[in-house]
Amino acid sequence: MVKRSLQASLTGIQQAKRAFARKGWTQENLALEVNLKTRQPIWRFFSGRPVERHIFLEICSVLQLNWREIAANPPAEFSEPGEGTQTPVLGIDALVQQVRSQLSDKIEDQCGILQLLDISRPVSIDDIYIDVNILEEIASFQWLEIADLQNLAPEEFDRFGLGEVDQKQIPGMRAVETYSKLRVLGKAGVGKTTFLQHLAIQCNRGAFAANQVPIFITLKNFAEESRGTNEFSLLNYIRSCFLTSGISEESAIETLLGAGRVLLLLDGMDEVLNQESNAVLKEIRSFSDKYHKNRFVASCRTADQKLRLRGFTDVEIAPFTQEQIRAFAQKWFVAFTKTNTQNGLAQSVQFIEKLDLPENWQFRQLVVTPLFLHLACWVFHGQEKFPTKRTEFYKQGLDLLLGKWDEARGIERDDVYRGFLLPQKLRLLSQVAAATFEQGHYFFEQRVIEQYIGEYIRNLTDAPMEPEELQLESEAALKAIEAQHGLLTERTRGVFSFSYVAFQEYFTARKIVASHNLQALEQALGGLVSHISDPHWREIFLLTAAMLRSADGLVQLMKQHIDALVAQDPYLQEFLTWASQKSKDTPLQPKLATVRAFYVALARTPHMASHFTLACTLDQGMFLDAALDNLLRSCAIDQSQDFAQAHACGDALSNILGIILDAGLYKSLQQLRDQFPNPNQNRERFQVWWVAHSSAWVEQLKTTIINYRNINHDWQFSAEQQQVLQRYYDANQLLLDCLNSNCEVTAAIRQEIETTLLLPTKELEDREWQ
Repeated sequence: MVKRSLQASLTGIQQAKRAFARKGWTQENLALEVNLKTRQPIWRFFSGRPVERHIFLEICSVLQLNWREIAANPPAEFSEPGEGTQTPVLGIDALVQQVRSQLSDKIEDQCGILQLLDISRPVSIDDIYIDVNILEEIASFQWLEIADLQNLAPEEFDRFGLGEVDQKQIPGMRAVETYSKLRVLGKAGVGKTTFLQHLAIQCNRGAFAANQVPIFITLKNFAEESRGTNEFSLLNYIRSCFLTSGISEESAIETLLGAGRVLLLLDGMDEVLNQESNAVLKEIRSFSDKYHKNRFVASCRTADQKLRLRGFTDVEIAPFTQEQIRAFAQKWFVAFTKTNTQNGLAQSVQFIEKLDLPENWQFRQLVVTPLFLHLACWVFHGQEKFPTKRTEFYKQGLDLLLGKWDEARGIERDDVYRGFLLPQKLRLLSQVAAATFEQGHYFFEQRVIEQYIGEYIRNLTDAPMEPEELQLESEAALKAIEAQHGLLTERTRGVFSFSYVAFQEYFTARKIVASHNLQALEQALGGLVSHISDPHWREIFLLTAAMLRSADGLVQLMKQHIDALVAQDPYLQEFLTWASQKSKDTPLQPKLATVRAFYVALARTPHMASHFTLACTLDQGMFLDAALDNLLRSCAIDQSQDFAQAHACGDALSNILGIILDAGLYKSLQQLRDQFPNPNQNRERFQVWWVAHSSAWVEQLKTTIINYRNINHDWQFSAEQQQVLQRYYDANQLLLDCLNSNCEVTAAIRQEIETTLLLPTKELEDREWQ
């Protein structure tokens, strides 16, 4: 008689421990998987002690090990009835191949075709799919303080909890191979369903899990079909799927499941209606416990943590890396360019090149998910550029997330938030965004965000609500917002933010623009303009200007506020008067405001190469001023015995003499140049002369430049004045950026603002009087 216990060999123990480590479990976890009440048999197994035969076989099965390779002196066969597998291995392999063959067409049809939003024709998954990466650590499950997050820059926290480049990532396929029961989490549009479809296709073709049969189940469909009979049975549902593929033998599915030969893909746990979710969840738990030898992969949106599955490992789909974005774009443009592959690849190169431009950094923050990357490719494909008004792109993306995404897939939601119309959702999110942004908060505690939502819900109805009822409604609405479209997301335990700072900024601007009457709009614009010196509000100004039906009032308010920044400082007014005079001395090819900006920058930030670049494009006199300013400051940097520095000053002066047209200036500078001993004839004599006379020589150079070119005055700005000038200069640049943002501004207002940029108060008043 065959012995009733088995024990692992030394090599078997090592092999089993490696498999156990890959699972990432504790011995208690493994005991639960094997349906044991205590972990003592698990300890005995790994210690090489005898274990009851059925427990030994079950442990090996859960760890996906061949028990004969693990056991010491394994018996040739089991002779007692009911104690061995009734189907030989060869029979199972043959059954797997037979069923795979019969299911093949169904799987290809069910999972091999994608219907992308706003695209009129289906596309093969092979033509568009990009391998995803998996995050094994989920940030929203961690405990962090808001203080730990507030120091992040916007471009950093946009990706916090979504896969920073230094966070450990593994390929999606490896995660499925590592964990036999996997729950794949992710926000809306990150590619969860497509990932499961890809797994089904690869298994169907034998490229992955070749010894298993793929079964793809959309849980929403399963729940709908089970609703009528009130019998939530995955086994019966799979049997019906088999029947439609011509597999009539009922024992086939149970044989495959009993032998662990099924790859079961359960898509959309969050898409099941609440009244059915408990029944569906209970059935998944029961089914995965009973047929634990198989491989399970379920998908669910990150926010629905209540839908936990015992024994399943939770992971999250990582955002696309730069390489994945580039690969996706190549596939997308090849698939949807109507000419040929070469043209598609060329357009993808243009897409990436323009995406990498500094002015498109907001687009780069968004296109790390397939949904927004598809939208960006679609917009670029039609225009061969990114939209000048980013607000249009944001609006299209939000329309997808807030409505079209669920509608296109036939998904219904059954919570309080589902009753909100699209305008109400937009107003709620705008109110939350504006309130938090006004306070400078990018991250906020759950109780704070629920208070904002509660205030909005209370104002929707005239009927009073009890505080407890309002609290429950607010909490439910927040969870629904996170689960359905992820615009608000839990970054870490109890701490929320908008999923992208771009959306918080967009909704803040929308709150301003959507003011209910003219008086409210004027008040909102006045509040906005009060932040003109705060760089965090720069994007709000640009978005607001682009969204207004007429931006005349906004840009005029900005101009008034900017001029007021320096109006009360006589010294700064004297400085601006000098810059204005210099602009009038310049031929009128460039705009006077541009010339003023050049001289303000030259005096404030001397010795900058960018001044040369700008001067070259504008006027020869401006180029000369930049060169002379650079020469003087270079000579004054180090009046020591540095021979190379002194020699360079002499060479620079010689070069400048070649571009001077004014005879008086040329003569004065030539005299200064003649004072230099020839450094090539007697270096020691030159150094002696430089040490003795350089200070006086530099002063003569400075006086000559001031007399002839009216530059290089020794402007002595205090630290406070420097700060005011910086704010003034940046605010003027912001005003110009708003004017150039394709916003609606009348020609007369635009010309008046551009003409009066950087003018001193007296000249502004004279213009008004005239």
